Parts: sequence; structure tokens; C-alpha cells
Amino acid sequence: MISGVSAYQRAAATTSTPSVGSMAAADGDPSDFSNMVQSLVTDTATKLQSAETAGARQVAGQGDLIDVVTAIGAAETALNTVVAVRDRMVGAYNEIMRMQV
Repeated sequence: MISGVSAYQRAAATTSTPSVGSMAAADGDPSDFSNMVQSLVTDTATKLQSAETAGARQVAGQGDLIDVVTAIGAAETALNTVVAVRDRMVGAYNEIMRMQV
């Protein structure tokens, strides 16, 4: 159990996800949300490219399998975060559209 917790902490340290404080703007400025989404998508694309590069290096015999697994895990976590944000945005939009004016 302890080794699982330490492995999770190491994985969490290698993946950078925006904190709740950075996601919620204090003044409600729409550009803050736009910047957050843009940085989230950019970070995800970077992690996906890193995972692809690590996989290609492993196939070429120049990389370590642990690096590939770590890069793929980070890319998967980042992609799941983007999908979750998208789902919440679509849900909020649908809820607004159902409101009676």
C-alpha cells in the first residue's frame, strides 16, 4: 500500500494539471478561462508529442520502457482532464439552453 501511494505521488509530481485556484477567476474575466483552456490544450498536445517521441525512441532501441510508460501515463492523464473539462462545458451549455427566458 505504501509503495502504491509513493508511486502515485511521483506520478502526480510529473504531471502538471491546473489547480482549482488557477481554474476559477476571482473577477470572472472570460479571458482567464480562455487562457486556462488554451494552456490545458497546449500542455496536453505537448505531453502527447512527448509520449509519441518516447515510444519511437523505444522502438528504435534508444529509449527506456519506463520512460515510455511514464510519458504515456502523463499524456493519458492530461487527455482525460481535457475531456472532463469539455464534458463539463457541454453540460453547462446544455443546461443554459434548457433555461426558460
